Formats: sequence, structure tokens, C-alpha cells
Amino acid sequence: MLEKIGVASTEKLFESIPESLRLREHLKVPAAMSEIELLKRFEDIGTRNQAAQRISFLGGGAYSHYTPTIVDHLISRSEFFTAYTPYQPEISQGTLQAIFEFQTLVCQLTGMDIANASMYDGSTAMAEAVLMAERVTRRSKVIVSSAIHPQYLEVAHTYVQHAGIDLERAEFDPASGQTPASAFDAIDDQTAAIVVQSPNFFGSIEDVSTLADKAHNAGALLVVVVTEAMSFGLLRSPGACGADIVVAEGQSFGVPLSYGGPYVGLFATRDKYARQIPGRLVGEAYDKQGRRGFVLTLATREQHIRREKATSNICTNEGLIALAATIYLETMGRRGVQEVAHQCAQKAHYAAREIEKLACFSLPFSAPFFNEFVVRAPAPASPMLDKLAKEKGIDGGIALSRFDSKRPNDFLVCVTETNTREEIEALVEGLASLSH
Repeated sequence: MLEKIGVASTEKLFESIPESLRLREHLKVPAAMSEIELLKRFEDIGTRNQAAQRISFLGGGAYSHYTPTIVDHLISRSEFFTAYTPYQPEISQGTLQAIFEFQTLVCQLTGMDIANASMYDGSTAMAEAVLMAERVTRRSKVIVSSAIHPQYLEVAHTYVQHAGIDLERAEFDPASGQTPASAFDAIDDQTAAIVVQSPNFFGSIEDVSTLADKAHNAGALLVVVVTEAMSFGLLRSPGACGADIVVAEGQSFGVPLSYGGPYVGLFATRDKYARQIPGRLVGEAYDKQGRRGFVLTLATREQHIRREKATSNICTNEGLIALAATIYLETMGRRGVQEVAHQCAQKAHYAAREIEKLACFSLPFSAPFFNEFVVRAPAPASPMLDKLAKEKGIDGGIALSRFDSKRPNDFLVCVTETNTREEIEALVEGLASLSH
């Protein structure tokens, strides 16, 4: 093979890699095991896992919700589990129908006209929305709320750094936890969009309608980001509030936490922007006999058209995860999702009231929230939370010092329908014992 391609040695194939980065010694890999030995090794490792005994109030973009058993059962069927991109509609009707139903459900949740066949996750969906806003408006400035999830903002910066788009930050109000319309006063005739998350990273619900008016008066689009998709079951839809593009992380709908993925991004917009949407759309079609079928109605990926005209370089679709979300939503139904959302909100507000009663603990933000809220502790939050986890077996929240060194005492608490009253009271008692 080397002779055929005109290379003297295998080493020559790696000339582009600096010498200092090349591995010269043998990998420290243990000796091979038999299958019996390997299974025993896995079992031994498994017995050290204590996660099942922990009480968790973690959120911040990944949420613990109950998943009906039917979801795992159906997505494990071979027809779905082995399915790939439905290039041939004649043999992919099941996959195409599932994606069509997924799109329909996303439109109902977001209050928008059309939705694509899913994105990788919420963060990349937000970045794609920023790029789409630039294409639609032919403007290069985008103003983003600083109350958007910090990791989502990092992904957006990565996407736009070579796209000629300037990202400007609108600072949130430290008293309310919301991003006021005045924070976007830098909007002008060069602004493509303003981007806001609601509920935002701190759990605060933003005034989306007012921000929509602010954007539209300047000829810009409003992009709304949602990390906790279960909030769709309780809050007014972004579409009804005037959003032009809605993106969300759909992990809450029947997708396990799984150490951070794979997840599924939701992307919906107005019908007039259909040809600028990233990814692809599945639609209905009818044959000569009038029988309904499903096809890829619009596919603007680089695999389908010339590279320079593609709206995104997404190379596949999170089909299996989108299917899980579809099965979850159709199993729960409208009333089921609303009930879960109500339980999340009620339990979170109960927890907030109980924590606020503790001496030296407070809630720094006044804005309404869904199921996440910030708590200000009397001491640095990170070591306190570590101690709570070690001594009480409770993951009490996320220390915000991870993202902002100016917030050493603040931590983010998330409560879902899976948290019982007893667990909430254990959290409150644990915090009380550590504050003495």
C-alpha cells in the first residue's frame, strides 16, 4: 500500500504531527481477559457505584424526569434501533412518519409554524439559530443575554468566530435575575437578532413579549432558547409571545441524563423562514392513488446540495433520540406534560420557601421561576455542596462559582416531579446543619 501511494514508510504518513506529540512508548493497557473475567471485572466496578442512593437537585441544562417504560421498549425495537438517514422513502416510511410526528409535536409545544427533524442538542441548535438570523436579515450583529446558559454561549462563540458575526452581551438585572428590555438598547439597523433564554440559566422567566417588540421594532428577529423543555407544559409558548425562532433542549422528554448525551435539539420557526432552517424537514406527500406517504420535503444540508449553499453542516439526525421524545410526548399527552410541569413548579416553589426560612440563606432574584432557582448561602457554596454530598448523600445544586467567580456563595437548585417531599425536607435539613 505504501509503495502504491509513493510513501517510503508509515512514519511519513504522520509528518504533519509534531514530533513532541507523537507517542513513542507502548500504551499502558492491561493484559487481555477472558469474557468471564471481563464480566466479573465489570460487576466489581458496578458494586462501587453509589449514584442510585443519592438525592439529586441538579439541573442547569440536564434534568431528571420520569420516563415511562414504554419509551425504552419501543426505541429498542430493531426497526428503529438500526435505522439511519431515510434517503429512500420507499423503505423508510416508519422512520419518516416518526420524524413527521416529532416535528408536529415540536410545533405544538413552541407555538411555531414549522420544526426541523431535530438537532444534535440545545446548544448547537442555538448556535444554528444565530447563523440563520444572519442569513435571514443579512445583518451581522447579534445581541445575546448574559443569562443564557454559559456553555450555550461558548458554543455560539465557537460557531460564529469565522462567520463574520459579532456577538454582543446584554447584561441581566442582578436584582430580578431577568434581562430587561433596556439591556438591549444597543440594538440598531445592523442587528440580526436578540437571543434570550426563558426560563434563563438562573431559572428566571423572561418577559419574552416585550423583548419581541424590542427586536421587531428594529427589524431584528427574536430567538428564544429553552433548556428545560418541560416548562412548555406550563408557560405561554414562545411563539405566542412573538418569537421568530425557538430552540430548545428536548432531553426532558424521555431522554436519560446519560452523562451528558446524546440529547436532542428542538428547532422551530415561522413558515416564511422555511428555506433558511438548518437540517431538513419531513413532509406529507400523496401518490397517484391518493395514498398518503412521507418524504424529505426540504433538505438543505451539505450532503444534499452544493456545500457553499448549505444552511448547515449537520451530517446526520438525532433520529433515535427524537423518536424517544416523540414516544414520551405521545404517551404522556397534553394533560400529562402539563401535570408534570405543574408538579415541577409546585415542588420547586415549596423548596424555595423552605430554604428561604433558613437563617442566613436567601433567594437573590425576585423574578418568577419555573423549577430552578438560585440560593445564596452564608458561606462559599462549592465546599458546602461537596460536604452535603459526602455526608448526607444529597447533590444539593450547582455552585455558580463554576461559571462566575463573583458568585462564590450562590448555587442553582432544580426540583422536578421525581423529587419527593421527604427529599426536599432532607435538603433543607442538610443545608441547615451545614450553616451552623
